[in-house]
Amino acid sequence: MPSPPRDRDGFVIRPRGPGRQLFEASTYRYVFVHSLLEHEDFEPTVVAWREPVKGRGPGQLVLVKRVVLPPVRERRQRAEEEVRLASYLEHPHISRVLGLEWYQGDPYVVTEYVEGCFLETAMDAALLKRDTLSPAFAAFVAARVADALHFAHHRLAEGDLPLRLVHRAVNPMSIRLGLAGEVKLGDFGLAWSRLPGRLSTPPLVLRSDVAYAAPEVFRFQPLDGRADLFSLGLVLLEALTGQYPLDPPDVRLPLGESSEVDARVHAERPSWAQVRELAGRVLRFGPEDVERIARDVPEGLKRIVHRVLRANPEERYPTGAALRDALCDWLRDQGQPFGQEALAAELARLIREPPSPHEAGAFPTEQGVLHIPEQASWAGVARGWWRRRE
Repeated sequence: MPSPPRDRDGFVIRPRGPGRQLFEASTYRYVFVHSLLEHEDFEPTVVAWREPVKGRGPGQLVLVKRVVLPPVRERRQRAEEEVRLASYLEHPHISRVLGLEWYQGDPYVVTEYVEGCFLETAMDAALLKRDTLSPAFAAFVAARVADALHFAHHRLAEGDLPLRLVHRAVNPMSIRLGLAGEVKLGDFGLAWSRLPGRLSTPPLVLRSDVAYAAPEVFRFQPLDGRADLFSLGLVLLEALTGQYPLDPPDVRLPLGESSEVDARVHAERPSWAQVRELAGRVLRFGPEDVERIARDVPEGLKRIVHRVLRANPEERYPTGAALRDALCDWLRDQGQPFGQEALAAELARLIREPPSPHEAGAFPTEQGVLHIPEQASWAGVARGWWRRRE
């Protein structure tokens, strides 16, 4: 079933006041710096300068995301839930949510800004150079995300009640990489939890990123953190090979829609293929597919990928910590340490070296990062602008 049509203007955030001002709330004023995401598959996001209305305290760069994906009547509750959930998720590898703002009836979630790029942009940059991320880079990022997931999966709410959180949207656009080597997991807007008063999912709706969803998601089975680990496994395999695992160039997965999924089921967040087609691919995705796609991946790392991508959750790593430890053990066994500084150096090489002219036409969803003619000039102006304001 196709996703319901939506107003294209809902995917754009533009300055609405003098001096490039976005809006002014009770405590902070937000000034537009540059767009980050203007793609219909993502909620519109901009980099903005946030400064106190009364001039007390320093300003800072933030990300401002407009919540547009749920039906209008649910957007307030969804945005409030994301901010409330974030209050339990203070962790070095989880993006901090700074608050919720309202302007002309629309909710805007404000989060920390880490100068760098999304993992998807880093993978795209490598592909522009006809390369892939190094195995150590991919393993280090996945280990940090696994650590963040372990924390989130085991977080307690008031009264020491388990939140039972499941992220449900672990993908290359929910992982942000900083120029100093930071790794941050964000986008908890689709998370399931036992947070009191949470927004329930309507029947026949998949509130998940179905392009990276585990088999149990499509079967509407009870979820736990192991579903997120499967999603992270798909991300890791893609980072290692430069190929989206469910649609590699030599795809041998049977095409067609899955009969296991009701034809009326649809995803809340749009994807590149229909739900039943993706379900057909995921439910048939097995060890032989992993082996074929990962044929050039180092053996120790390949074994980790095999385990985390098992169709049966009982056969995967039991926790994010177990996956993190396996990845860290593999990194230590390489004999050459790979840490935050190494990640920063590799990332800098990827996004600071301009692609050749014939490559510049294939640029990623994220704007203002790669040195591409369409984006480079404005990105440079923006960076100079906010640094002067500091």
